[in-house]
Amino acid sequence: MVIKVFLASSSGSTAIKKKQQDVVGFLEALKVDYAQLDIACNEENRMWMRQNVPEEKKPANGIPLPPQIFNEESYCGDYDTFFDAKEDNLVYSFLGLPPPPGSKEAVQADKADIVENGTHAEETNAEGNLDDSIEVPVEERNGDAHSKEELAQAADEEDEGEGGEEEEGEVAEGETADDEATEEETAGDEAPAEEEEAVEETDEAHAEEEEEQEEADDDREEEDLQSEEEEELRQLEEEEEDLEETQEEEAE
Repeated sequence: MVIKVFLASSSGSTAIKKKQQDVVGFLEALKVDYAQLDIACNEENRMWMRQNVPEEKKPANGIPLPPQIFNEESYCGDYDTFFDAKEDNLVYSFLGLPPPPGSKEAVQADKADIVENGTHAEETNAEGNLDDSIEVPVEERNGDAHSKEELAQAADEEDEGEGGEEEEGEVAEGETADDEATEEETAGDEAPAEEEEAVEETDEAHAEEEEEQEEADDDREEEDLQSEEEEELRQLEEEEEDLEETQEEEAE
């Protein structure tokens, strides 16, 4: 299986060039076999990419921008979905390739398999059955493991109960004095507690302001990115028109 990455070698967009470099650089770091297919200089590659990107994955204008990634004839995704897979350590799944043993993705897959099957590897034998080699005491299997100990403990509790009643009165008086002292200490701690609550409310207000500022910054960044993508699309369309005019002139 060969991974195909459709690129525009002569794109005038800095953002598109950076995205293409990110994809290619990461694939090379993983030592994944891939092929670069240029859509700027090859009309056949450009038409094949547009026809094989699923309709639901195309932008509103119906023209997908590079980079676009395929596994042979199967569509994998664009830069955004590739980036999400990279953040989640799921690049091999994104590419439709088995993760190499020992990789983070392989470890995650093993953990998911354990959770799905409901057993741990160390609890099963070579044939996949639960290991019954762990010995269980006979008394525990028969339900009599603690019968003698429980009888002895019950007898001790009866002896202690007779002497415990005499001490209850003294303990009650001591507890009353302790309760009064505790109430006085609690009254003295109320003021600092109120101050702490005021500080916490102030911190929460600052945190909310920071969150609102971050959301506003994210919105502005998203708007800038959208404007940049629209400008990139316009430039790509102009390049395509120039290429078509050049081909028509050469044909004449």
